[in-house]
Amino acid sequence: MRKVGRKLALISSSLAFMFTFVACSSSTTSTTSPETTAAPSQAASAAAGTGGKAVGFIFVGAKDDYGYNQAAYIGSQAVEKAFPNLKVLRSENVPETAEAERVMEEMIRNGAKIIFPTSYGHLDPALNVAKRHPDVLFYHQGGLKTAENLGTYFGTIWEPVYLAGIAAGKMSKSGKLGYIVSVPIPQVLLNVNAFEMGAKSVNPSATTTVVFTGSWCDPAQQANAANSMIDQGIDVLSQHQDCTKTVIETAERRGALSVGYHAEASVLAPKGWITSSIWNWSDLYVDMVKTGVEGKFKGSKYDGKYRGQLKDNVVQLTSFGSQVPDDVKKLVDKSKAELVAGTLNPFNGPVKDQKGAVKIEAGAKLELDKLEATDYFVEGVIGSIPK
Repeated sequence: MRKVGRKLALISSSLAFMFTFVACSSSTTSTTSPETTAAPSQAASAAAGTGGKAVGFIFVGAKDDYGYNQAAYIGSQAVEKAFPNLKVLRSENVPETAEAERVMEEMIRNGAKIIFPTSYGHLDPALNVAKRHPDVLFYHQGGLKTAENLGTYFGTIWEPVYLAGIAAGKMSKSGKLGYIVSVPIPQVLLNVNAFEMGAKSVNPSATTTVVFTGSWCDPAQQANAANSMIDQGIDVLSQHQDCTKTVIETAERRGALSVGYHAEASVLAPKGWITSSIWNWSDLYVDMVKTGVEGKFKGSKYDGKYRGQLKDNVVQLTSFGSQVPDDVKKLVDKSKAELVAGTLNPFNGPVKDQKGAVKIEAGAKLELDKLEATDYFVEGVIGSIPK
């Protein structure tokens, strides 16, 4: 775990001081002008910049996407409720480019001393801004790199994805599952593998066909992929997309079953909904902000790479759809209890890739860091990884 230098220790102390004097209103934009605060000490003033009156959140998509950004937005609402004296600055549809830097700089000018860049591709822009502003804390979502004033956090979402795979494997009549994904980063590949392994645990002949859209949110490509899969006889669709509405609605319209991701979206599929793997960011976001406000970032579990697990309630499986029978629910619940207890890990070896090569030796148990470096598909996955 990387440690913050002496300078950030002073800054963290000033954060605690400055947040005592915040204004009593909140905002949902990133353009509110800083308000006047009580004058701090000279040292605190130098470190605190514009006053530390706000916390910022940037989202790569829309807050109501029934997916990744909606989950993060709900977390930001929890922060707003827990810290009524802080402005909550939000910016939606922020691309993973230099534009993200501009938005974060604007938030800093408007008093933000803690910023949550929530998309995978926001990491490099956040690192650039963090270097220019050592007095600001950054909590990046899903990243693999850290800095003295930037920690990353995520969750073992593959755990509930594995459970969803069990349900999908039991519910599928054809044994053919479909997974519509964005780009070939390790977290995407890991989820596909977990889903297939969950399905195969209850149906050894189950397969998972993968289509890459090359985008976190492209409804047209998602619809094309979903329709194509259903035309091939695939009867359960899941996805690793930021916006999930299109795939779920297409599956429902075509009479296929659907497994959601990132957020609860059963309202979109009253007939075909199975379940969904989701994030529970609310308590985590609140604790991270509290850690920063109190000047305790250095040496905390967030000072580096933090990964919440199913047992921590950071990742969850939603309730089941009305069509899911009790025996499937009981089977999933049993595996969930084993995951939480640590008696089940689908990635304990042996694990083979699509070509039959052993990727995890028999008896081996990979650490989370190594799982997050996944660069292959397991046996049973149909499709190739773009280079």
